[in-house]
Amino acid sequence: MWHPFPEGMIVRLVENMNRLGTETAFEVLARAEELGRQGKDIINLGIGQPDFATPAHIVEAAIKALRDGHHGYTPAQGVLPLREAVAADLHKRHGTEVSPDNIAIMPGGKPTMFFAILMFGEPGVEIMYPDPGFPIYRSMIEFTGATPVPTPLRMENDFAFSADEVLANVNEKTRLIIVNSPGNPTGGVTPKSEIDRLIAGLADWPDVAIMSDEIYSNMLYDGRSHTSFLNYPDIRDRLILLDGWSKTYAMTGWRLGFSVWPDSLIEKIVRLAVNNHSCVNAPTQFAGIAALTGPQDAAAQMMTAFDERRRIIVPLLNTLPGFNCLEPAGAFYAFPNIEGTGRSGKKLQSEMLEKVGVATVPGSSFGIHADGFVRFSYASSVENINSAVQRIGGMLAAG
Repeated sequence: MWHPFPEGMIVRLVENMNRLGTETAFEVLARAEELGRQGKDIINLGIGQPDFATPAHIVEAAIKALRDGHHGYTPAQGVLPLREAVAADLHKRHGTEVSPDNIAIMPGGKPTMFFAILMFGEPGVEIMYPDPGFPIYRSMIEFTGATPVPTPLRMENDFAFSADEVLANVNEKTRLIIVNSPGNPTGGVTPKSEIDRLIAGLADWPDVAIMSDEIYSNMLYDGRSHTSFLNYPDIRDRLILLDGWSKTYAMTGWRLGFSVWPDSLIEKIVRLAVNNHSCVNAPTQFAGIAALTGPQDAAAQMMTAFDERRRIIVPLLNTLPGFNCLEPAGAFYAFPNIEGTGRSGKKLQSEMLEKVGVATVPGSSFGIHADGFVRFSYASSVENINSAVQRIGGMLAAG
């Protein structure tokens, strides 16, 4: 039999493949599904996606696009009607002007992270990122060979970043600062006053780019308003904004996101798109238009449900021995400190899944500052939340 490599030979990969991390939530999901196939009753509070169906008018728009013959390639930057709809939506939500020419449609939110970090990351430079934060930030920074510099998000600061702390770590090696508000996994929201301080301080560092991940910008509670980095003209020439449809419209599986790029980078991001994925599939883009321009009732109803669950899960978690949970200001995650249980987040997460069938994600999956935490997604029913906490309480009482 012919072998592509001599027997015993190990294929050689580039070194940066050894630095590539992962997103533990998907590993937890796989284990939960495996246990479910074995007959175990699993309550999944691990995966970060809405538990609602995509609104019907959005689905119908994609079906109509297929029936109308939209089966081929689209421009790598995205179809113009969708980019125009995104620009109009940004103006409506943030009161800021964005040209459709500066918008790129992406297959989800991760490609924007991937491409932005590729653009700025290389050995010898530093990229700052929130910690605890979305794990792909650090994974991609390390993949490029750049040095990851965590910005601690502290519970005592409601998981908002400190502008002074960020600015204290900026130096000649800093190429990119990543921010995320509302945040995953914490649900923390950074107040406008802190963002103002950061922007003012960055005037001394005109060569440092910013990537603002605002994927949860529509998910705020108690009347809060979102402060977008788009509202700061002084940084628009070095700002990359990430947003999309997945959370707001329950469209995680559609893989549809967008980003806003400065004039100096838009051609480069389009070239990366051409080299990587060619374009986003046509019917999904028409679904995106329907989502932004159609009725918003379903999105509002989802947020009402998330708010109800938030008000239930936080007090329940705080009844558990050793748990200390803040009320999240945005997104749909509760992020309790569980150090009082005497367990690490990873150990407790494993016990909850294996012993009582409650899937969560350990804080250590989100950074080096979060080992004593566990992330609970309350994108699940009130019944599931009540049952999950009851199970956990019984497990902790049994020792």
